[in-house]
Parts: sequence; structure tokens; C-alpha cells
Amino acid sequence: MSESSESWQPKTMPSILISHAARALARRADAKLRDIGISTSQFPVLVALKDGAKLTQKELAQLANVEQPSMAQLLSRMERDDLIRREADPNDGRSSLISLTDKAISLFSPVRAILSQGNQEALVGFDDSEIEQLVALLHRLIGNVGDGKC
Repeated sequence: MSESSESWQPKTMPSILISHAARALARRADAKLRDIGISTSQFPVLVALKDGAKLTQKELAQLANVEQPSMAQLLSRMERDDLIRREADPNDGRSSLISLTDKAISLFSPVRAILSQGNQEALVGFDDSEIEQLVALLHRLIGNVGDGKC
């Protein structure tokens, strides 16, 4: 069964609206985070390593659900910007363990403040029950598409 042009209503399709909102939120966050030297693309690495963890590039790529070459490029930029450090993996001489630098750790508080402000701006006009419902619905949607990560 094909979609007729009358039933193709992108402005009422949740998947398109969610994608549009996610891109808009990421652009706004990146614009504000740029001043402190962080981007939203780095969040999976920062979160994975935030409690002093030391992980391999392969493990970080799996956690972030990206291909190894993409993670390699991201980590190279983060290393250049003094956000991560690499050390030899004692269990595998061909691999290195990646951890956060003090500089990256010092950015957590301003990053949280920027993200919190962005969240508040995005939810202007929503009451508490609407926010709770939106969060619950988004969790269900994430479960439905099989990612399960958030």
C-alpha cells in the first residue's frame, strides 16, 4: 500500500517532528557549548568516562552506537582539544585506554548549566504534567524503535 500525496503530512508525523526538534535542540546546544569548547557529538564519550572510567575506542564506539572510524575522528579532535588522554592498555598492546582530562571534568558544571537552560527554554509553556507525559511518551517511543538507550 503506497502513501497518497494527501496522506503525506510531514507536519503531523511524530517521527519527522521529533527528528526536527532533536536537530534544532542540538544546534542550539552546540551554539552555546562552542564557547566552552564542547559539542553535543562528544556527549557519549563524556558520559561514558565521567566517573573516571577508562575505555577503549571500540568500547566507546559501541556505547555511542557509531562506527569505529567516526569514533576515531571524534577522539582525535577531543585529544587535540585536551579533553581526553590515552594510555597503553596493559591487557592489549595494540589498544589504548581513554580517559577524561582535568579540563574535560572541569567543564561538566558549565555544560550542565547550558543544557539545563536549553531544556527550560524548550519547555516554556509546558506544565509539570505535560512534561511528565512527554518524557513518558519519549521513553516509550525509544523502546519501540529498539534503541533502548537514553
